[in-house]
Amino acid sequence: MIVIGIQGQVRGQRAETQTLMKHTASSRSFNQEDHEDESKVKNPRSDSKPPLTLPVAPPLYDAPFPFYRRPAEMGRFSLDAKRCFHGDARQMRYYVPPPAEGPSPGFDLRDGYRDRYVQRDDSVREGLDHLLQWIVENRKQLQTEDKGKLLNADFVTWRGHLTKVLTTPYESREGWLLAVTLFRGTLYISEFETEAARREREQRSEMLKELTYMGYKFEQYMCADTPDGIPDPTGVVNTNEAFCTVIRSRLGSHSLLFSGEVDCTDPRSPSPQPPSCYVELKTSKVMHSPAQRRSFYRHKIIKWWAQSFLPGVSRIVAGYRGPDGSVVGLETFETMKIFKLIRDDRGCWKPAVCMNFCAAFLAFLKTVVTEDNPKLVHLFAWNPGHPVSYTVHQDSQYRFLPDWYVEALSAEKSPTS
Repeated sequence: MIVIGIQGQVRGQRAETQTLMKHTASSRSFNQEDHEDESKVKNPRSDSKPPLTLPVAPPLYDAPFPFYRRPAEMGRFSLDAKRCFHGDARQMRYYVPPPAEGPSPGFDLRDGYRDRYVQRDDSVREGLDHLLQWIVENRKQLQTEDKGKLLNADFVTWRGHLTKVLTTPYESREGWLLAVTLFRGTLYISEFETEAARREREQRSEMLKELTYMGYKFEQYMCADTPDGIPDPTGVVNTNEAFCTVIRSRLGSHSLLFSGEVDCTDPRSPSPQPPSCYVELKTSKVMHSPAQRRSFYRHKIIKWWAQSFLPGVSRIVAGYRGPDGSVVGLETFETMKIFKLIRDDRGCWKPAVCMNFCAAFLAFLKTVVTEDNPKLVHLFAWNPGHPVSYTVHQDSQYRFLPDWYVEALSAEKSPTS
C-alpha cells in the first residue's frame, strides 16, 4: 500500500483519535464557541448520544499528517455541450503549453466574452446526479464483501465538497451546507447553496463574471482536442462541457469514492498514468511585491493545493493576468511541493491541519448519521467563527438521492446476502 504524506503518516482511527485528543493549552487562542466544544472532540464517545457540534479551530488538528492512500482512477465520464452524460473520455483535452523560451504568452483572456461564450445555468442544482449515473453503470466493479454494504466506499461525493471541508479551518468568509444520507452502508455527501452564496450569485458584478470567463478562456489557450493538436482560441467557450475523473482513495479509516472535473492531461508527462498525468489550470492577478506573493500563498494557493492533492493531480499551471486581461507570465506548481512554499510562514495554513480536520469531519458524520434511509438527510452547516452543527430532515427539500438511483441500487443484491 502506498501512502501519501508530508510530515509522516498516522494510520486509521488511531490517527483521528490522536488528532481529536490533542491538547491545546499552549496553542494560540481560538473562537469561544470552539473552546466550549473542545471536550466533545477530546472525548467523542464519552456519551451514548452523538455530539451536536464539531469544532473547527486549527490548533485542535495540528498533528502529524494522516494516512492518505495514493489516489487511483476508477473511471471517467464526460458532459457534452448540452450537459448530457457520457460514460467515456470524449471531452478530454490535452495540455499544450506555449514555448518556454520567448516573450510572455500575451493571451487575451477577454476575447470572445461578448460573442463566443455559452454559460452553464448555475441556478440548476445537479447534486450528485452525474456521479451517480457513473456508479449505476459501473456498480459491479464497486461491490464489496462487507456485510450491510453494497459499494466498496464509506463516502461518495464530489471532489469540490471535500475541498471545502479541507480548507474550512482557515476559511474566514464563506460558509457551507452539506447534506448527508446513509444508503446501503455508504454515506453520500451533497452540497446545498447557502443563502449568502445565492445572494452573491444573483448579485454578481459584471467584473466578477468576466473574471470567471477568463479562467475558462485560459484553458482554451492551453489545451488542444488531440495529443498532437494545437489550441484553437477562436472557438466558443462552453462551460457545460466537462471531463471528469472518478477517484478512489482512503483517508485514515475512511474509504472515499469521489469525482472531479479535470482541465487536461499532459501527453508528454513523465508519469503517463492518470491521475498523475492530469494538469490543473488556474489564473490569478499578476503579483508585484513580496507582500502580494505572501498573501497569495496564504489565501489562494491553499484551495489550489486541496483541489489537486485530493485526486492526485501532480501539477498546477498558473497564468498571471495583467490589468488589461492579458496573460503576462506562467508559473508551474508541483502539488506535492506546495507545502515548502508556506512551511516557514508561522501564521500560514498547514496541510496536516486540513487533512486531519477532514478525517475528523468524516468520523463525525459516521457517528451522527446511523440510520440507513435514502429519504433521511442530515444537513451539516458551518459558518466562519462557529463549529459545525447539523439538523435532521425527513422527506424534505434537502433529499438528494434520486429515485432512479435508489431503485437501481435497491435491486442489487449484496455479495454477502
